[in-house]
Amino acid sequence: MLDINDFVMKQIIVFQPMSGDKLSFKNQNLIIKDKNGKTKYQHTCYRIFMLLIIGDCSVTSGIIRLSKKYGFSICFMTYSFRFYSILSCGLEGNNYLHRKQYFYEGTELGRIIILNKICNQRATLNRIRKKNAYISEGIDILDTYIDYLKTNKQLELKTILGYEGNASKVYFPRIFSNVSWKKRKPRIKFDYINSTLDIGYTILFNFIECVLKVYDFDVYQGVLHTNFYMRKSLVCDLMEPFRPIIDYRVRKGINLGQFKEDDFTVINNQWCLKYKLSNIYAGIFMEDLLENKESIFLYVRGYYRAFMKSKGAEEFPFFNIDDKKITIWKLEEEESV
Repeated sequence: MLDINDFVMKQIIVFQPMSGDKLSFKNQNLIIKDKNGKTKYQHTCYRIFMLLIIGDCSVTSGIIRLSKKYGFSICFMTYSFRFYSILSCGLEGNNYLHRKQYFYEGTELGRIIILNKICNQRATLNRIRKKNAYISEGIDILDTYIDYLKTNKQLELKTILGYEGNASKVYFPRIFSNVSWKKRKPRIKFDYINSTLDIGYTILFNFIECVLKVYDFDVYQGVLHTNFYMRKSLVCDLMEPFRPIIDYRVRKGINLGQFKEDDFTVINNQWCLKYKLSNIYAGIFMEDLLENKESIFLYVRGYYRAFMKSKGAEEFPFFNIDDKKITIWKLEEEESV
């Protein structure tokens, strides 16, 4: 099984086929060549965690065979960043883990996940340099939600989700106080900000799914999001504490002029990124993802170990966005007393 020392050396390769670019392997290296056969990029297969292909590309049986041999996943997305398939590579046949997933009941893990998310939303608001009364008010409100979720440990799922929704209504207008923010509407793409958020969340989603596959989790069996046909509920669950990474990057990218309204076209009332810019947007989000990749891996590994040992919810991992560290909420609680 992949350990942290091997994982930190691995990279995510983004490939967007443009004007005849071709993907091949030679001498244990992944090679990207232009239409004239000139090498544009080369990387050893031993240090690839995921190959992210954006757009149309022919993948041969040889490439699939080598991805299995060297242990990296191949993720396929359209130019508009719609995920449609993944060839995952990881542990298989972890039946004991699957049985534990299927028989798990309760809302304790869901409470800790949402508590972790709101704590990181609060920390993200606190990172804004020019804080004003509006943002400070939001931080105070989030503090009340955090205190409630800390002290009330036996909550119904609808109550937990209600606090998550209320926190989002407080958080999003403030994290995007630098623009004309309307509301958060996932996947509808009704403005360029929501569309940009969807791009970042999709890349985060795919990365976390690949890490979960290392341990052979059934990604369709969640503890927070309800299970229904074809939804990878566990991936949706475990990406929640990491969403503020994407939120802050979008705010920062807008301020720096990296994400602009002019980068999008409106098709059927949906704001779609111009396909020639797909690689640029993916690269920007990938920088932040790679900065936090060790934390994501340690979080999933900690979740796996705690789940397999049937530990209490407060002994599960907790992601601190400020210092990119994974702790245990039980220890966090003791330190604050």
